[in-house]
Amino acid sequence: MKNIAVIGAGTMGNGIAHVIAQNGYKTNLIDISEEALDKGLTTISKNLDRMVAKELITKEDKKSTLKNITPHTTMAEGVKKVDLVIEAATENTALKLKIFRELDAICEPTTILATNTSSISITQIAAATKRADKVIGMHFMNPVPIMQLVEVIRGYNTSDEVTKTIMDLSTKLGKTPTEVNDYPGFVANRILMPMINEAVETLYHKVAGVTEIDTVMKLGMAHPMGPLQLADFIGLDVCLSILNVMYDGFKNPKYAPCPLLVNMVTAGKLGVKSGEGFYDYSESRKAEKVSKQFN
Repeated sequence: MKNIAVIGAGTMGNGIAHVIAQNGYKTNLIDISEEALDKGLTTISKNLDRMVAKELITKEDKKSTLKNITPHTTMAEGVKKVDLVIEAATENTALKLKIFRELDAICEPTTILATNTSSISITQIAAATKRADKVIGMHFMNPVPIMQLVEVIRGYNTSDEVTKTIMDLSTKLGKTPTEVNDYPGFVANRILMPMINEAVETLYHKVAGVTEIDTVMKLGMAHPMGPLQLADFIGLDVCLSILNVMYDGFKNPKYAPCPLLVNMVTAGKLGVKSGEGFYDYSESRKAEKVSKQFN
């Protein structure tokens, strides 16, 4: 495997492209928006600068990493003669199915198609193609250059050969791949999202405040950040979307999103990316100031 394409230059896409390019692979970064591509490449450059400053890589390493990345605004050009495509577009089922139908039509028959989805069925995505055996999930964690895990999700028809190829690639990228089967939420979010939802329920029922809930989980359970801070970091809209996928998939009320979470997303309070969620980020991206609605 030498040539890899990444679809989507947002937070996850540029992080994935960064890691792939840094490990010597020719990387096509694809986004329909030139502005998004420019922003993604700037983010990669800044993240590489931080690594240089920490003496984790050299300036030459940075140059070679950036040289390995080629931006594209059209999918047809970006996926020409690549061995693997990793889709990292918005967590929207209809959009992903559309992308995979198009990829199936324009990619070489041997190209493996992977999705970075955090909850949507790999089997459903694969069914939109004529190469279900070559469709797989590669769920990277955010921030991609730092987090070690890649959740490798087998669809119902994913072949053993493709699974082994992706497990091996993940290892070569310096990650720890973990193979899981295709059920709503997989492993990471099936466990994480109910915890976040329960933290929101705890706040909703006024058991404790935002800071108190996060402090209990940080100091009592040794979590690096509290569940409400983590929800803000992930994006409350993303959390809601994943919970809805699990609720629809299992038909179990324990996955039903808390009304407070639903209302906050409806009101546009999405966390760090909107400037306010459970915390107020208008002055700092750190979770230091609780949102006024919870004071």
